[in-house]
Amino acid sequence: MKKSLFISFLHKEFLHILRDKVTILILVVLPLVLICLFGFAITTEQKNARVAVADLMRDEHSAAIIRAVDANRYFDVVAVEGDARGIERHITGGDADIALILDDDLGVQILADGSEPNQAQSRAVYLQQALPRGVPSAVAMTGGAVSTRMLFNPQLKSEYNFVPGVIGLVILLICAMMTSIGIVREKETGTMEVLLASPLPPLTIIVAKLIPYFVVSSVNVVNILLMSRFVLGIPLSGSVATFLLLSVVYIFVSLALGLLISTVANSQLVAMLLSVLLIVPGLYLSGMIFSIESMPAVFQRISVVVPMRWYVDATKRLLIQGVGFRYVAKDLAVLCIEAVVLIGISLKAFKTRLQ
Repeated sequence: MKKSLFISFLHKEFLHILRDKVTILILVVLPLVLICLFGFAITTEQKNARVAVADLMRDEHSAAIIRAVDANRYFDVVAVEGDARGIERHITGGDADIALILDDDLGVQILADGSEPNQAQSRAVYLQQALPRGVPSAVAMTGGAVSTRMLFNPQLKSEYNFVPGVIGLVILLICAMMTSIGIVREKETGTMEVLLASPLPPLTIIVAKLIPYFVVSSVNVVNILLMSRFVLGIPLSGSVATFLLLSVVYIFVSLALGLLISTVANSQLVAMLLSVLLIVPGLYLSGMIFSIESMPAVFQRISVVVPMRWYVDATKRLLIQGVGFRYVAKDLAVLCIEAVVLIGISLKAFKTRLQ
């Protein structure tokens, strides 16, 4: 009797899991996603780093160096300039990850983007090793030594790299996870039906639910910004107004994600797990920890739709590199498009669920 009862209970639990598509998604897809991320996308090896070259030698020796670097599987030469004065703009503009200056008098000089300390060190070491050896060697060609200079972060402080990512992660956690859990909690307790029975239109109720999370996220952005400047010593070189505009758009994107999750999830646990399912890939595909250029092509394409990628990239440029608005216009445009699309889909899906 007990055995048959146990089997019946076990059968019921299996049916409950198999009938819940969201649970199947979490139980089956999430492990596969994590395995793919850790097995393929997440790598400390530098690949496909873009190199801008300032060739002041303009002879067969410098041409040999450029060919050797471009032939190396870790690097792609994307620009060759005849003047060193504007070579840094390729890095600040996002066209190159590292620069190489070939000078008869000063020798070989490497300029790396210090706003990403770990990646900058790795790229500099890789590039030194990529310089041609033997006869004639790269050093012998120039009559000097190979020197390396870190741009924007000469001390190679790790917080320069992680603070922009932390801001993006905090906003995503508060807006996406907490918003979805908060709305689903209303459904579970039955208070959502009470709210919808009020004279207020459903859209007004949803906006009222989202505003507190928008305010909290905005306060967190300001707090992190102040702490970064006065506690961690990050220079905040760029336009703070542009950074705040970028953050507001990113908050809207994250709120839309939370609203979308709430239309799918039927319980707070499912809402939390779905949020993790979105946040974990976003964390690793944003360039916060691992270089996007080093990932396989398929993961680079997937990262294009990850909002955190564009936010982290623009934040690094604004706060650390001190670039102008035009250098982050692409990032801002992508986030605006994602905000409009996600808000539209979320509102439509939410109204459909209400019906």
